[in-house]
Amino acid sequence: MSDITMYELPGCPYCAKVRSKLDELDLEYDVIEVPRSHDERTEVEEVSGQTGVPVITDETNDVVGMYESADIVDYLEETYA
Repeated sequence: MSDITMYELPGCPYCAKVRSKLDELDLEYDVIEVPRSHDERTEVEEVSGQTGVPVITDETNDVVGMYESADIVDYLEETYA
């Protein structure tokens, strides 16, 4: 199990942006696919307080429930580049 976990919805362009950055930085991460229906996204809501994706957690740096793809990409660049 990796320290970074990404919650995503297949086909989501914002999720693809974050995935690309994770891959570019050669980071290991786990992926949890969320249901299409926002009403069924209880797991991601528990982690981040909202139902949108992408969301990441990073146990190494005590990051829990970071959302907004631009913020995630900036965080990954600042932390791992």
